[in-house]
Amino acid sequence: MLTQFNGQAALNGLCPYFTMFPLDFPLAILGKRASQGDRVLDPFCGRGTTNLAARIFGLPSLGIDSNPVAAAITAAKLVETSVPEIMRELRSILAGPPPRLIPEGEFWEWAFHRDTLDAICRLREAFLADGPTEARLALRGIILGALHGPQQKAFPGYLSNQSPRTYAPKPAYSIKYWRERGERPRFVDTKAVIERRAKRYFSAVPTGVGQCRLADSRQQESMQPEAPGAKFRWIITSPPYYGMRTYRPDQWLRNWFVGGPAAVDYTNMDQVVHSSPEAFAADLATVWRNAARVCTSDARMVIRFGGISDRKASPLDIIKSSLSGSGWRIRTIIQAGTAASGKRQADAFLRRRTKPLAEYDVWAVN
Repeated sequence: MLTQFNGQAALNGLCPYFTMFPLDFPLAILGKRASQGDRVLDPFCGRGTTNLAARIFGLPSLGIDSNPVAAAITAAKLVETSVPEIMRELRSILAGPPPRLIPEGEFWEWAFHRDTLDAICRLREAFLADGPTEARLALRGIILGALHGPQQKAFPGYLSNQSPRTYAPKPAYSIKYWRERGERPRFVDTKAVIERRAKRYFSAVPTGVGQCRLADSRQQESMQPEAPGAKFRWIITSPPYYGMRTYRPDQWLRNWFVGGPAAVDYTNMDQVVHSSPEAFAADLATVWRNAARVCTSDARMVIRFGGISDRKASPLDIIKSSLSGSGWRIRTIIQAGTAASGKRQADAFLRRRTKPLAEYDVWAVN
């Protein structure tokens, strides 16, 4: 299905994130079943895949996530801007005053060339100091995707020393890795990296509109549609799997770039609790109840859910428990393969090879 949307679908690759169900998933649902004017909600939007699918079909959407990195990635996929506007914004910021604060320490010396880190810090401070324009939101998303990743032979595609692209390298391990291999950070032409990415992702932006909120979906006010009296007819979402609590630590460098500390942040603020399967299901139930209140009477909700192998809890039992008494009735449960076959959440979080668990698509009605 992606081929028929050409460059519009490319925007989904802007920046990796752990809640990465494929774009084909929401595209297939909305393309076959949604009607013009239907509003779409994703209360755990992650990198905004559902919101991008809705935008491609011209459907208004709202994405909500409590993680600042996720909200920034999604916001970048919903802007109305162009490559020339993005590059003008970039040149303006880099020509401005030097950064007031550049992180110091062994990790930063090994992770980035000093000139590259200067450019990154200029951009970071500009985004934090001034109101976001459409071009700046796009530019911030581009940098989040380019901030760290593998070094390439032909031309640099990332701004860092050799690193994984999906999760941020932890300082102690990274320093040891780079030192043992003598891999000093190379100078990277920040403008060139960003321009290549801007052309790749923003040359064919969809025309639909959408909104993203940095908020906690357990709070009712987070889901209120922007238009008074409006209601959502579709929810397509994938909440965190029980036991997945490392969104912020594993994205700590991107979290720093959007305003977090210059160190690994192990806090779990505004996240669904993982103290027990029962507590986890109860938190999800709060989200489903909040969603039911802002949806039409004929609304449909599709939840992709699974588990991780080091938690002795049934994903199906958890999701069924969360929906019981929430205002939603389960209509269909379809097995969606495994985390390994789709390279989805569980595989990304668990660094060792484990037996993948089945994932399910749960269809419910309001």
